[in-house]
Amino acid sequence: MSAANSTPVSAVSLARRRTVIDALRRGAVPESGLDLLATGLGRFEAALDAELAAVASGASVFKAVRGEYGSGKTFFTRWLGERAKRLNFAVAEIQVSETETPLHRLETVYRRLTERLTTSSFPPSALRPVVDAWFYALEEDALAAGSTEDNLPSEVEKLLTARLSEVSRHAPSFATALRGYRSALTDGDEATAAAVLAWLGGQPHVAAAARRSAGVRGDLDHFGAFGFLQGLLTVLRDSGHRGLFVVLDEVETLQRVRSDARDKALNALRQLIDEVHSGRFPGLYLVITGTPAFYDGQQGVQRLAPLAQRLATDFTTDPRFDNPRAVQLRLPGFTQESLVGLGVTIRDLYAAGAGAPDRVKALADDAYVADLARAVGGALGGKVGVAPRLFLKKLLGDVLDRIDQFEEFDPRQHYRLTVASSELTDVERNLAAATSADDVELDL
Repeated sequence: MSAANSTPVSAVSLARRRTVIDALRRGAVPESGLDLLATGLGRFEAALDAELAAVASGASVFKAVRGEYGSGKTFFTRWLGERAKRLNFAVAEIQVSETETPLHRLETVYRRLTERLTTSSFPPSALRPVVDAWFYALEEDALAAGSTEDNLPSEVEKLLTARLSEVSRHAPSFATALRGYRSALTDGDEATAAAVLAWLGGQPHVAAAARRSAGVRGDLDHFGAFGFLQGLLTVLRDSGHRGLFVVLDEVETLQRVRSDARDKALNALRQLIDEVHSGRFPGLYLVITGTPAFYDGQQGVQRLAPLAQRLATDFTTDPRFDNPRAVQLRLPGFTQESLVGLGVTIRDLYAAGAGAPDRVKALADDAYVADLARAVGGALGGKVGVAPRLFLKKLLGDVLDRIDQFEEFDPRQHYRLTVASSELTDVERNLAAATSADDVELDL
């Protein structure tokens, strides 16, 4: 990847700067502000923006992102999610895991989706604001069509039935639950309204009295989740949102589950892809992320031939000529040059809000940032592609913060890079174990 963003650091607000810096200092991917850090993603922008525009017009898109650990898959999907949110999409990021969110139980995936649902105006879970906005939109449409206050409830009911007619063919309980939610609000029964909305969001163990009041039974199942997702897309569209951007992150964890659960999960993924391509989910942009081993190995996608066929993409050519319109996108990962470029960008972003900006830039100059990047890469067995998280964490927490706070601190004299096993991820730890040194000193 190559250099970074087009936003001048001087134009970045204090809040955005703090959000980005605080997350990187913790070794995490920021939830927002990723446009400030985007490196080497320009070649994807035109194709992805075109796909987002198509989804906003009623199409649906499935995309698979592949990259080694540390190549920036989470960063990429959050960056793309930010672009979607600027187009007034709702966004949800879901971590796939055997215990918390098994992919073969789509009712659980749907539940996590509603829990993580966010919009440009509301943090997770934005399900209730979205549903409330939908009913408000129905009322406004009814009034615009000539309804009076007296017959407004019945006209809203007619609109609800009409808008959800297609959804009700597959999941009639979705519309029934919405009616129950509105009825409970009208009666001033907040507890029942909240319980019914929780059931609509796929939550299990909702009180039986609330379910009876709304006219629904049981809990959402695997097949019902498709209908509920269809219903959610309808509600989002009618409440002013142009689409829904969903990420299923770390799908490669399927390789570590029992073989029977893995086969069910792979088939569920195949089903989901087919439903997206069939046009059942207009307004949905669905992304999965995984490692090359997941896409190419016999414990992953290749285990199910129909799924492998749907995801097949040619990566035998030079990465420079990868097709960003293909079903799979390859993230090439960081090089030494791009890692240094990212470090310089972060240094400048930090300095713009620092108490001693000139000292920060002078003591952590480009040459020092390059030396630190090489040292961190060396501590991880020379695997530069895995280094960004640890490098930025060290740069911010160990170097820039100290320069800014302590006038006498000079990183070339007073700092020695030390990488403790406890601060590494499993992948980083395995790479570090390949080197013989516990501490890696900067040779300056």
